[in-house]
Amino acid sequence: MALNKKTTKQGHKPKKYLGQNFLIDKNILKKIVQTADLKKSDYVLEVGPGQGCLTQELALRTNQVLAVEKDKDLIADLTNQGWANVQVVQADVLCLTDETLRQYLRGQKYRVIANLPYNISSEFIKLFLEREYAPTSMILMLQKEVAERICAKNGENSVLSLSVQFYCEPEIKFFVKKNSFKPIPKVDSAIIEFRNIHKNKSAVEPKRFFQLIKKAFGQKRKQLKNNLKDYGHKKVQEKLADLGYDGSTRAEELTFLDWVKLAQVL
Repeated sequence: MALNKKTTKQGHKPKKYLGQNFLIDKNILKKIVQTADLKKSDYVLEVGPGQGCLTQELALRTNQVLAVEKDKDLIADLTNQGWANVQVVQADVLCLTDETLRQYLRGQKYRVIANLPYNISSEFIKLFLEREYAPTSMILMLQKEVAERICAKNGENSVLSLSVQFYCEPEIKFFVKKNSFKPIPKVDSAIIEFRNIHKNKSAVEPKRFFQLIKKAFGQKRKQLKNNLKDYGHKKVQEKLADLGYDGSTRAEELTFLDWVKLAQVL
């Protein structure tokens, strides 16, 4: 596929309120594309295409790219690139309904690949993991600290890491230095992959699971049996013992599978 080699205007001043930090390191772009292992049949949603550097790479390798950009000042340059298989939409991605996404993506299974604005990352992840028309996978650029919290090791779990694991399998692929962006952000970043996204993959009612872990982490310094006292001290201690834990256990020590088992019996 021949692509127009025009580039977006370099004079665009990044807007802080939109969380704009443009990726300028071409080596990182190549690594993102390699990590994605794209197929020609793929449909991709890119959020915040900015100046279109990643968009071009996605367009070369996939069936269709839906590039959703909130900044109206970038739309003209993006649409003038001549990408036959890229649809540029000016919108707040957080406001797009399932029905609208289905129309844009022709109802196909799709993947998300994006350098997300940091100021929407948590809300975006929650929305796209929980929505009915969810992607099959996501590769996102996130703040390093957020990515590490999502991919916490056993013994360091949190409501965030367990909530993500409820819907998919997250993995940090590589880290990105802050000087790879313009303007340079205050923190380093990480590329994280969310694989095998599936609504309620654990076969536990979401409401029950999330109520349980929110209670469990309500007061982090407290022992788990005290945070879950509403379920009955004796019952909680018995179920923890069945999982190999004692009365001094704290919430972060349990694995995701432990929480699934607790949600099934409490």
